[in-house]
Amino acid sequence: MTTPTLVGTQLSSQGRDGARKPLLVVGPSLGTSVVTLWSACAEYLANQFHVVGWDLPGHGASHEPAHQAFDIHALAVGVLELVDSVQTDRGERAGPFAYAGDSAGGAVGLQLMLDAPDRVRAAVLLCTSSEFGSMPGWLQRATTVRGSGTSLVVPMSAQRWFGPGFLDLQPARGSALLHALRDADTEGYAQVCEALSTFDVQARLGEIATPVLAVAGSEDVATPPEHLEEIVLGLQRGRLEVLDGVGHLAPVEAPEKVAQLIAAHLQRVSPAAAEVAPPAVAPASSEALGRRAAALTLDEVDDFQQLVIRYAWGSIWARPGLDRRSRSMITLTALIARGHHEELAMHLRAARTNGLTDDEITEVILQSAIYCGIPDATTAFRVAQQVLAEPRIPADASDDGFDGISDDTADAADDAADR
Repeated sequence: MTTPTLVGTQLSSQGRDGARKPLLVVGPSLGTSVVTLWSACAEYLANQFHVVGWDLPGHGASHEPAHQAFDIHALAVGVLELVDSVQTDRGERAGPFAYAGDSAGGAVGLQLMLDAPDRVRAAVLLCTSSEFGSMPGWLQRATTVRGSGTSLVVPMSAQRWFGPGFLDLQPARGSALLHALRDADTEGYAQVCEALSTFDVQARLGEIATPVLAVAGSEDVATPPEHLEEIVLGLQRGRLEVLDGVGHLAPVEAPEKVAQLIAAHLQRVSPAAAEVAPPAVAPASSEALGRRAAALTLDEVDDFQQLVIRYAWGSIWARPGLDRRSRSMITLTALIARGHHEELAMHLRAARTNGLTDDEITEVILQSAIYCGIPDATTAFRVAQQVLAEPRIPADASDDGFDGISDDTADAADDAADR
């Protein structure tokens, strides 16, 4: 296994010479960039901490995938190398630092505490699991994304990454995250899937003596609160907080609350870390997503894209009146009737992930032939033949990037989802 070279992004200043703020290193979730995930939270921490984030290979500022395969241990080594460089720039020797990570970033945090217990003085693990490797579907997901790209998973991620109503309240932040997913390098995304497929440290949690705060989202389908509770029960010094109404990306969904929890946890470990003060500048608004951060990696989000995210993905698909299987059948029929063949291909893939079988998709197209017209159905069959020949995405691989799922398979997905 190779050690990937990770790129860091400074999310707050380090402070003056002789008055350095404590170093807080933050890690991202699969499919996100550290800027889009952590900037809003970092604004609340900027007065107390020098916040530095790192990006997964092929994500965010780490534009290039690794040259060879890597595992979570190798990612942890890469983080330590980055931190050593940061501490040198701060005029310090390599030493202890605080860490916070969401999902895959949380897995790296666990590995850091196992591999270098003297380096991590305290950790906050959000929306993560100690046994991602026990969840099926990682290698299939890597294969599918290599073949079809990360844009395939954007609509489904919009449905399941966030807690109810988030995209209505914060459309620009949500859009920025989905743009980061779309822009992630296909090979880099697949490499992280493969790394997570072998990660399982559940049996070693008792070795970790570092003080850990585990933070779960009550609405997180990918890594529900039970995953965080298992981590806490296995640690020597662990504590659990569950955030109501929050999904899988807590740092962007509840940035002020997450900042308060981080600061309070670090205050218990090191009294020099003060309580959260008001941000030096206002946190990113829904119109700006911290222009200071979002402009680093994203094109300007246009009004039409926000309309689609907010009303189609955020509101209609999230309504409880119909399950996703039914909504997929309705959507396929409408797209066939209107002749929207590019959108049809995307939603055929989503329909399979939402639980429709190939036979059921065939029946939908046959039904459409009667009510929408034979020519439209003929074209739909041609598109479907191409899409249905692609490898099927297992429903229990529906996490982080693969977010479509039927109600009938929700229990299985709870056991199989990532961060």
